[in-house]
Amino acid sequence: MLRLAEQINGDGELSKAGANVLVRTVADAAVSARRLGCDELMAFATSAVREATNVSDVLHRVRSETGVDLQVLTGEQEAQLTFLAARRWYGWSAGRLLMLDIGGGSLELATGMDEHPDLAFSLPLGAGRLTRTRFDEDPPSRRQVRALREWLDDELADAARKLRKSGKPDRVVATSKTFRTLARLTGAAPSSAGPRALRVLTDAGLRQLISFVSRMSAADLAELEGVSAGRSHQLVAGALVAEATMRALSIGQMEICPWALREGVILRRLDQTDGEVHTSDMNASAAVAESPAKAAELSDRSGKGSLRKSQRARSTGRMDKHRARWS
Repeated sequence: MLRLAEQINGDGELSKAGANVLVRTVADAAVSARRLGCDELMAFATSAVREATNVSDVLHRVRSETGVDLQVLTGEQEAQLTFLAARRWYGWSAGRLLMLDIGGGSLELATGMDEHPDLAFSLPLGAGRLTRTRFDEDPPSRRQVRALREWLDDELADAARKLRKSGKPDRVVATSKTFRTLARLTGAAPSSAGPRALRVLTDAGLRQLISFVSRMSAADLAELEGVSAGRSHQLVAGALVAEATMRALSIGQMEICPWALREGVILRRLDQTDGEVHTSDMNASAAVAESPAKAAELSDRSGKGSLRKSQRARSTGRMDKHRARWS
């Protein structure tokens, strides 16, 4: 686990230690890809890298030392691709989706009726980031918890207003390890139950959980079922982000979606393969998901589009075979 959001120093740079870990991880992935005979390696970076003030130097180092051209997704693209994964998981019958995803560095929000969301936001409210910048005690003091709650309400206000204005969702879904852990701690089925088991997180259950975990140290939290030692220190911040988002959007309950950004990236690539869009086209810019997003937007406008439903069905079908293994 990289946790790069926690490797940003006071000048906004990705630290040397963080860059070292990133290079090592990419190099290991490239070796594994070659050993397994992969035809294509897709390498993407998200908030910690894209917001680092030394991002150009970091990307150059990765490329020169590993031979891998690490692509950086914008926050909006990250939200769009995660939304795509959720849409493919739940299908068209789910109606208007509202998707939430808490990462280490950012919070993604998106809503819409189609595969391309009407609105997509990425806010710098990740669990790792807020743990690093807002807490200096373990466990955090009541004052720090209260201050973070109030601050989050202000930070979410504008995006929440726009999302509410866009229309009431038919289904609210959450992705990411943070939401899965919170749901598990409030009584959702364990991972051993499989990806198709219904898992929900309620606002009442989350409030009760926060009153409990906010008084526990990271070491004690790591002893709870479903909480990994590598993520236990950021659980409280993640729970507070989830609570504030549910409060801002008047969400009483949400379902946990087993697919997220990784699956969205793969699905988009499979769509492009079916549409004979090649790797060279994808690498035309660092914003590798921009063209697919524009294609989907044109598709919505024309009612036709290059991403035909039959292509979508084929790519989703291929992913379907691996749901149990990846979740």
